[in-house]
Amino acid sequence: MKIKIHETLQIPEGIECSFAQKKLVCKKDSLEVSRSIDIPGIDVEVKGSILSFIAKKANKKELKKIKSQSAHVRNMFSGLSNKFVYKLEACNVHFPMTLKVDSGFLVINNFLGEKISRKAKILPGVDIEVKGAKITLSSYDMELAGQTAANIEKATKIKNRDRRIFQDGIFITEKPGASK
Repeated sequence: MKIKIHETLQIPEGIECSFAQKKLVCKKDSLEVSRSIDIPGIDVEVKGSILSFIAKKANKKELKKIKSQSAHVRNMFSGLSNKFVYKLEACNVHFPMTLKVDSGFLVINNFLGEKISRKAKILPGVDIEVKGAKITLSSYDMELAGQTAANIEKATKIKNRDRRIFQDGIFITEKPGASK
């Protein structure tokens, strides 16, 4: 059955939001986070300190899409107040790997004794700190920080070998929102 769904979010104090050309931009002081919101049949409005998602003829599928987008927007709001921090750790059994940041990439040398360096892309807007085997990523945008952590983890993925024996790699040890 098609019904009208109207979901509202309260914009926190100190944050300004604007929606134009299917793009939501949220600002706090000098920080800015943006997200493209393009859902057919769902309108987005910003009036004062209220952000609204409106679907005139909606069913369960549209409700799921609205709830997902509102969760992403809440993450944007919390990211503007606190940075999202991911912690990774490099593990090796025999060959010690070296990590260094070089022009937008994390360069991994001597992984499993390989002569060729592996590279992981660091997305713009993500701050990275390498201290020995510990890597800390932080960003105001949760998706950028998470994707960078995934890029680093994927760069050391081992294929065609037994994971029980070859346990080397860089793994996510801590991420925002995960219960401890």
